[in-house]
Amino acid sequence: MENLKEDFASLVAKTPLSDGVDRRGFMKTALGTGFAAAVLPVCAQSVVKTDATGLTAGEVTVMVNGQAVPVYRAQPEGKTNLPVILVISEIFGVHEYIADVARRFAKLGYLALAPNLFVRQGDPGAYKTIAELQKEVISKVPDAQVMADLDAVVAWAKANGGNTAKLGITGFCWGGRITWMYSAHNPKVKAGVAWYGRLVGNSTPLTPTHPVDIAAKLKTPILGLYGGQDGGIPVTTVVEMKDALAKGSSKSEFVVFKNSGHAFHADYRPSYVEADAKDGWAQCVAWFKAHGVA
Repeated sequence: MENLKEDFASLVAKTPLSDGVDRRGFMKTALGTGFAAAVLPVCAQSVVKTDATGLTAGEVTVMVNGQAVPVYRAQPEGKTNLPVILVISEIFGVHEYIADVARRFAKLGYLALAPNLFVRQGDPGAYKTIAELQKEVISKVPDAQVMADLDAVVAWAKANGGNTAKLGITGFCWGGRITWMYSAHNPKVKAGVAWYGRLVGNSTPLTPTHPVDIAAKLKTPILGLYGGQDGGIPVTTVVEMKDALAKGSSKSEFVVFKNSGHAFHADYRPSYVEADAKDGWAQCVAWFKAHGVA
């Protein structure tokens, strides 16, 4: 339960509204469309829009032990042998922001895949408050399930034009934590970029370990992009993670944007900080290239 409180704090910190916010702004007609306006109305003036010209983009389905897992796929049209990037969403699921990030990677020559990792637990759009969403969906998602789903997505990529010898992963908020965890789970991941994902937490049956617990054994180089003003992920936990990583050999690094809070890359939210988002994105792309995911 403490883990849930920390996630909630990071999502609503320093905003005038909290768990009483109506989600009338949620407009979801298909995977990768609409916005999950769970905290505040969408800030349309700052939304980055990446078109699909020259791309194959849309929903595909990956079967995992009889369960259909929807995945938003974006890639250069007609190309094969592509480096692969897994794009892991925030708690709000695979909405337009995450799909746009996938298209940004596709424009750079990647096969980008953003799976709906909440498909068994429910639709994030069905809940009017972040507190309800955390309680009814997010808290019920086992790490083991997520790892298995991502394994299946990687296998799909290998069979559908992806070069999984060049496999990377990036994720935001909830997906930032998963970036650390999946990189430890799958040794084939060559590099990762974790955007403000939680690093510490209590051990539970569904989330038995956290990034700080796997840090010393981690082999994959991860770039952590974090906000110095994040109310739910204090810089002290970044320091704790750095100390744990120093005991291993992953050569992971952190960049802390001292004036940004949580979700500074989320261009549809008031938390967006354009300069730091662009800087972080440039460092993200450079990190993947420097570590053979290109």
